[in-house]
Amino acid sequence: MSLSFEQAANKLMVALDFPDAEQAKGLIQTLEGIPCYMKVGMQLFYASGPDFVKELKSRGYSVFLDLKMHDIPNTVKGGARSITRLGVDMFNLHAAGGLKMMTAAQDGIQAALEDDSSLKKPLLIAVTQLTSTNQETLNREIGIPGSVEQSVLAYAALAQKAGLDGVVASPLEVQAIKGQCGTAFMTVTPGIRPAGSESGDQSRTLTPGQAIGQGTDYIVVGRPITAASDPREAAEQIIEEMRQA
Repeated sequence: MSLSFEQAANKLMVALDFPDAEQAKGLIQTLEGIPCYMKVGMQLFYASGPDFVKELKSRGYSVFLDLKMHDIPNTVKGGARSITRLGVDMFNLHAAGGLKMMTAAQDGIQAALEDDSSLKKPLLIAVTQLTSTNQETLNREIGIPGSVEQSVLAYAALAQKAGLDGVVASPLEVQAIKGQCGTAFMTVTPGIRPAGSESGDQSRTLTPGQAIGQGTDYIVVGRPITAASDPREAAEQIIEEMRQA
């Protein structure tokens, strides 16, 4: 059975990769009425800060704060506490930080919830390998042996052990992650490129329909929407492709 428009839109995360809030607001206005997630990454958050996240929440959007925390456990705990106070729906960290760092983030979330019982517990996910990472980068530059998929699965297992809700991975690894960690373990997949669009700096990509067909929970799409001549039409075409997957 195909997804409804709303169900498919809820699985779409639009990457607001803009240098300032004004440009991001222009896109948000264009997409008004489409119930997608909004992903706020480093560029926009460092420029516009928590106030922009709060504005997105006031507009009724689900927000994925994509800051990819990676630091000593105590620092990540404090960061997770602050992020939880913002009221975001999802945020992430690097699985490469290790088990103690990931469990410290969980402690930070819990501390924020104890401070303010009105807060909702955000989903916490771990980055496995960036979708720009290929075999040569993994082995020769990062210094991790084996295949990209082996590394992704190892990090997914570690994230699950830490009690996280899921991982960020390329759509090519979704079935392997679900097979290892169970279907309830969430996958968020960047590296989504509609048919005919350029891959850019992504190395491991699939189309929206293919990614949903693999069983992923959310797809992240940036430039194919944000750089399109008609962003709303581009988003609606992606949602329609997801519906028919």
